[in-house]
Amino acid sequence: MTEASRTLPPEALDAWAAALAERFDLDAADVPIGLILDLARDVANGVARPAAPLSAFVAGLVAGRAGGSADDVAAAVAAVTELASTWEA
Repeated sequence: MTEASRTLPPEALDAWAAALAERFDLDAADVPIGLILDLARDVANGVARPAAPLSAFVAGLVAGRAGGSADDVAAAVAAVTELASTWEA
């Protein structure tokens, strides 16, 4: 992996998201790239960079346990983002 490939714009992740969707039998709408990248950005800036992937995992876990709908994902992401915005270690 080159350094340039680590800083691609979100739309460059479309092929990876499509591969994930195909592998796990998901609809393309089930993989909200922009929403997850925004979550990662907010957590990385509000908490710490290593907290971003952990937080994305937890948001997915919470959304799945709530039913897994797009609304469940949005609610979980909003809750994690809110927590990150008020985080003081």
